[in-house]
Amino acid sequence: MASNRLHNSDEEKYRFETHRKGDGLLEISFVGRWCLDQDLPAAAVILAEKEEGIRSLSFNTTQLTDWDTGFLAILRALFTLGGERDLSIDQEGLPKGVRHLLAMASAVPGQEAGKRGGTKQNFVSRIGAATIDFFSGAPEMLHFLGEITVSFGRLITGRARFRFSDLWWEIEEVGPRALVIVSVISFLVGLILAYLGADQLRLVGAQIFIADLVAIGMVREVGALMTGIIIAGRTGAAFAAQLGTMQVNEEIDAFKSLGISPIDFLVLPRMLALMLMVPLLTLYAGFVGMFAGALVSVTIFDVGMFEYYTETLRALEVKHFLVGLSKGSVYGAMVAYAGCLRGMQCGRSAESVGEAATSAVVTGILLITIVASIMTIIFYRLGI
Repeated sequence: MASNRLHNSDEEKYRFETHRKGDGLLEISFVGRWCLDQDLPAAAVILAEKEEGIRSLSFNTTQLTDWDTGFLAILRALFTLGGERDLSIDQEGLPKGVRHLLAMASAVPGQEAGKRGGTKQNFVSRIGAATIDFFSGAPEMLHFLGEITVSFGRLITGRARFRFSDLWWEIEEVGPRALVIVSVISFLVGLILAYLGADQLRLVGAQIFIADLVAIGMVREVGALMTGIIIAGRTGAAFAAQLGTMQVNEEIDAFKSLGISPIDFLVLPRMLALMLMVPLLTLYAGFVGMFAGALVSVTIFDVGMFEYYTETLRALEVKHFLVGLSKGSVYGAMVAYAGCLRGMQCGRSAESVGEAATSAVVTGILLITIVASIMTIIFYRLGI
């Protein structure tokens, strides 16, 4: 039994024929030119429902004159339809190039990162999933921390391999270029502290102690904390995006192939830059905040400039500056650690880079908050 279907176009003809053979075999013959610019039939038309009792498919392309991706699309649809009907398919009758392209198409896995939506989880499920992710990622975080520690050991012994030009570029990027945003935020925070203190202190006529509140608060705690959060959003995300993009482009794999440690060459300069510059930014933020407090006190609450200056000098001690600088250095290390960790963990897609940047900011702020609490308790216990 054979069925013939003929298509006439202005240029060339294409035709397919189906032949029933023994043992439930159906042979499909393709004749002529099968290209996208023609009105090619659907797979369901070729493998019609009336073709019942067949268990396998084969193909004959000896009279096929020309083909392109339109022909490939029809074959893929035929394979899918045959799979739904539990048919075995013999591809030996297809051209070698067609078989090769079909094999390549079948070998490419589906991209899960591009899929949106899915089943929505409730609040409790999301918290549980986040908790599981945190504890499952803890060993990897500790491993990365160990690699950084070993890298610092190589730096001390002079065996770390990185370019000092990269270090100076990172210092410029995370230091001088961050002055504007640090200035604005620190000024506003100092202004807020002055208003908050004055609202309570003027009840007892002690507006002069606004100087103590602003000076100690900015130099010891708030300046370092706000600078750390600013750097986490500005620089931590940038580190994650940079390293994530290098991960996508397989540049980090290239470093490993060349025998160069990515931790030494990429992570170490970023860690050093933030550990050196964040304390200086913290000190700068403290002075900007004190200036904002003085401006509010003098212009709004009738505190003399000389009195405010004298009270600020009386309130500040060297230990306050040392506490602020030490916190700034640790916060900078936490931001660099979070940014580099998420960048090195990044997947191989553009969406993964965005997720790494977001995760770096969240992780950096979380680490800063935890470390700030621990250091505050320690300094309190030590009486510093």
